[in-house]
Amino acid sequence: MSSKFVQAFEERKLILTEGSIIERLRRGFNYALDDNLLNAAMLYDDAGRKILEEIYSGYIKLGLDENLPVIILTPTWRANSLRISNSQFADKNINRDAFEFLNNIRNKFFSNEDIFIGGLMGVKGDSYKPEVALNRDEAYLFHSWQAKQLAEAGVDFLIASTVPSLKEGTGIAKAMAAQNIPYIISFVIHPVGSLLDGTMLDEAIKYIDSKIEPTPLAFMVNCVHPSIFIKALEQFEADNIIYKRLYGLQANASDKSPEELDNADVLHSDDPLNWGILMADLSNRYKMKVLGGCCGTGSKHIKCLTENLIESKE
Repeated sequence: MSSKFVQAFEERKLILTEGSIIERLRRGFNYALDDNLLNAAMLYDDAGRKILEEIYSGYIKLGLDENLPVIILTPTWRANSLRISNSQFADKNINRDAFEFLNNIRNKFFSNEDIFIGGLMGVKGDSYKPEVALNRDEAYLFHSWQAKQLAEAGVDFLIASTVPSLKEGTGIAKAMAAQNIPYIISFVIHPVGSLLDGTMLDEAIKYIDSKIEPTPLAFMVNCVHPSIFIKALEQFEADNIIYKRLYGLQANASDKSPEELDNADVLHSDDPLNWGILMADLSNRYKMKVLGGCCGTGSKHIKCLTENLIESKE
């Protein structure tokens, strides 16, 4: 499906991706997530599998109902070799099982040729503390194992999300590039247009494109509110590389900073309608192609997004 994903990515104007998974489980379903693996451990619990299937199927249906291609991501953001070895599931092929779980969900839809599965990876440490990030060589060595596991499982592409630093982002990109399938790097940023480590977003994109071969299929941003994303985009001139290589946003429902949300005791979530309008505007004004949700979002947010995307096309 990798070639079909690239074709859809190149030819389709809009692609819907999922809304929040982990935060929705934690806050909405009151599900006790595994300390090491978060939602990946739910694959080995009947109740957990049922909840995950409900969430993923709901997001898929919202996209297909509006004739939009849909991306869903494996529940493997924390399924790296270290965390797996420290868990009670060290004997499981978690990355493969995660893909097969989503593939079974995909196959339940009659029209499933526009459903694509991304192999989700995350940084080794805290996504909101760039000072603890791995350097390029460390990141390549650390992340290669999971990238290989996901690629061999059969995902359509790889994606690293909530990347706060250029050095670890470059190493992850190198690890994913070695798998010979499409891959995406998704950064978390500040309103000034920089990664959390202070590197300007356009400089991070240019650096990775110049150092890693093959280059990423695309770059994205996640875990920030659309208003923060827009403020960041406004820092760059119209001819900036940002507008050629940045393709999408998985947005938070709150305009609080990533650091504020990470330390929050309660869920912060803005009105789904206003959020959906802001997100659809990213397609109209900035030609963002891949749109979906992150922390604080749910089915209502994604539904408002799809409705506003369709209205904007009419």
